[in-house]
Amino acid sequence: MQTFTSIKELLKALHREASLLGEMFAHRKNNAFKYDDALVLVDDQPARIESLISHAVLNQNGSYLEINNQFLDFFEQILAVNEEVNLAFIHSNIQKIEENIEYFGNEKRESAKYGYLKVIKGTLKTIGMTTLRNVMDLRRNIETTFKHEPNYKNKKAKLEHLDKKREDIENLINQTTSLVNDKHELFFHKALDVELDQIIVDLKKSLGHCQHSLLEIEKQIIDFLNQIKHQNQVIEKLRKVKYLKDQFTLDTHSNLRAVLSEERLVAFEKKPQYALKASLNTLSTSDEAFELICKVAKKAQTKAKPKLQRAERIEAKYLNSQAKEEVFIDLDGIKNGFLAGSNDLFGFLMKYDFPEKLTFDRLVTIYCQLISQYEHEFNITHQFGNSQNISYALVYPK
Repeated sequence: MQTFTSIKELLKALHREASLLGEMFAHRKNNAFKYDDALVLVDDQPARIESLISHAVLNQNGSYLEINNQFLDFFEQILAVNEEVNLAFIHSNIQKIEENIEYFGNEKRESAKYGYLKVIKGTLKTIGMTTLRNVMDLRRNIETTFKHEPNYKNKKAKLEHLDKKREDIENLINQTTSLVNDKHELFFHKALDVELDQIIVDLKKSLGHCQHSLLEIEKQIIDFLNQIKHQNQVIEKLRKVKYLKDQFTLDTHSNLRAVLSEERLVAFEKKPQYALKASLNTLSTSDEAFELICKVAKKAQTKAKPKLQRAERIEAKYLNSQAKEEVFIDLDGIKNGFLAGSNDLFGFLMKYDFPEKLTFDRLVTIYCQLISQYEHEFNITHQFGNSQNISYALVYPK
């Protein structure tokens, strides 16, 4: 097995295979990742997969691949998605602090003391973050177990085990609090380090928050266990009812009918059914709707033929054809005749030979229509003429 010789080499390898590792990490809950699927993510270059296997980044089991547990734990811890509650890690850190406090007290050299103090500060930070993360993981695992575990016995057993982990976390919090406040209080006062004092303050805040969360988790576990117990009792009763029903002794060996007859629950009411009208667009465009219409029409057909009523006879006066003539005014022809002359437009219309005699109001209408349609071909002046108490603009051909 090969090893990475430097951080640079490790980061370079992880960056190069980021797509593969990201996809495998997303599917880490599955049993394994197929080798052929991994080959697609490395551009069909088996050497790249073999390099990860030889450096123990990946493990191969036949035609399947999986991320090495060491790297998988690292990724989950960094991304805060680890579902396992790691209590041994906190306990080992507490021991590590006690050992380094002892080393610090025995050491005379300032440089060595600083090294032990640095380890103590880093470990205290780790305890605070790890404890908080473990509490969050514990809450998530409890909710997931209650909602998604289908087996009753396993659900109850898992919740009880998680409750035991809750007690272990609470004991570790008490040990850490005792370590800071009682057991080695003298050391933390003599250390005279501002950063250490701030770390202890932050640690106490985190541990206090964790203790409050653990109290809520305890109540949640008790509630979930009570719900499971109640559900199990209901299931047991249903099994007994089913057994009596199968033996045809339900009426003689139980009072189920009497109990149900006294209930007035909405669940026992008949569900109302409301007809939903389909849209006209669906009925006119959907082939499925057309088939349903044909089926309904076929069922609705009856053998009885309705008797058609005869309409009354149409009178002869309504059958006679009547023609109505209407005079057509050719505006384009009038315009051409006007442009060929030199008179003003209104005077031209007064003298124009129309197919029939027009009223004065009709002449005014034609005058306005011509100006509206052929304005660009006329010269409209600012002079006005008068005729029958009407003033009109003098318009000449261009």
